[in-house]
Amino acid sequence: MSPDTAVRSETAERVLQAARTAAGGSADVDVTVEHEHLALTRFANSYIHQNVASDTDTVTLRIHADGRTAVNTTTVTDDAGLAALVERTVAAVRLSPADPGWAGLSGRAPLPIPSADPDLATGGAGPEARAEQVKAYVDEVTAAGLTAAGFYRNRLVVTAYANSEGQAVHGTVVEAAIDGIAKTATSDGASRQASRRMSDLNGAALGARAAAKALASQNPIEIDPGEYEVVLEPTAVSDILWVLADYGFNGKALTEGTSFAKLGDQQFDPLVTLIDDPLSGPAAGPLFDAEGTPRDPLHLVRNGVTQAVAHDRRSAREAATTSTGHASASSATDGAVPINVRLEPPVTLTPTEVDGPAADSAVQGLITKVHRGLLVTDHWYTRCLDPRRLVMTGLTRNGVWLIENGEITHPVKNLRFTQSYPEALAPGRVLAIGTHAPAFASKYGAYSAMAPALHLAGWNFTGGASG
Repeated sequence: MSPDTAVRSETAERVLQAARTAAGGSADVDVTVEHEHLALTRFANSYIHQNVASDTDTVTLRIHADGRTAVNTTTVTDDAGLAALVERTVAAVRLSPADPGWAGLSGRAPLPIPSADPDLATGGAGPEARAEQVKAYVDEVTAAGLTAAGFYRNRLVVTAYANSEGQAVHGTVVEAAIDGIAKTATSDGASRQASRRMSDLNGAALGARAAAKALASQNPIEIDPGEYEVVLEPTAVSDILWVLADYGFNGKALTEGTSFAKLGDQQFDPLVTLIDDPLSGPAAGPLFDAEGTPRDPLHLVRNGVTQAVAHDRRSAREAATTSTGHASASSATDGAVPINVRLEPPVTLTPTEVDGPAADSAVQGLITKVHRGLLVTDHWYTRCLDPRRLVMTGLTRNGVWLIENGEITHPVKNLRFTQSYPEALAPGRVLAIGTHAPAFASKYGAYSAMAPALHLAGWNFTGGASG
């Protein structure tokens, strides 16, 4: 156990015992102590303009007593701050409304064993290490006569959890991510990637890819809206995976009837196998959730058949099943969702291959199979129109090209789409899956996705970017 983890585990146990004493021995109590180190380097106009770093300690105390539940959080972690946290949470639980959905605390259970220990050097890397990769990215872009912008971040999260049922676990999550664009007067090219190890990220290769995309998408043409055969690059597919996770593989949404998911049904093409996996691959993920429940790999879809959704203890109780280890601070209201989703490729490349010629040839191999369609780099500003069918609207971004007879012929102006994501992946609609699944980190939360490229029979484009 690292010293930081030991300190946070001791703090969790100390707050737990104080809360049990104050609330009475029959109360259910759990405590989460989290430390997050987040460091960020931003660059624009091809130079670094900002380095920032923050270290935040948070203690969350939850008490359930006499059928009522109260939760409080503090970032003041000295003795006085922790005592005040206990005092106000005990006072709040006495005034809280009845909580009929309370499902009890997680019992003692061991954590799964990850494929590798967290790379603490990545989590604690300083601005010099980030600047080295940013320079490599920018040098490739400026060598092509373009300007670069983006960010490079690294984060380390140490979490300790303890409850009155005897469950006490701790863990560390590490992540590094780079996200950038290259710009011309009429086009952008983007590239991004995330990993548990900084050594997996190749700034030069990513910069070269962004520059090549920007140059290739200059002076785009307009095309008529309609349904087109598409090759979606991994960056666009990551959006599909996060949307499926949030709206579809959400146990609360399934119970309430707002999810498309139908357990046991062949809802997807047989090529589709979707797993929520915190243990393997370059995507970072915690080994337990906010309720201390261990997280094992969860097969959401196997060979096209929907098999599972994510649950916390509340939604699992409602569905007469068990928690899958996906509780979060907001899952009681928003539902539990998968957070480390991987679409299985037919062949998995090593991390060093996903930025090089092998990765580009994987997309190129899909392009050669298209008679007439579109190559799409990115989705942007996607919004849900119909959660039951999971119809989304959004825009393409950072490069779209017309494919004719297996070759890219013209860059295309950005398009608006309106498309049911599950229906796009339905039986017979997935024509091929790329041979690698690079990892991406969400800008909007602690989510990751491992996404290969997709060749789909159709995607519904409803207009230009302006409407």
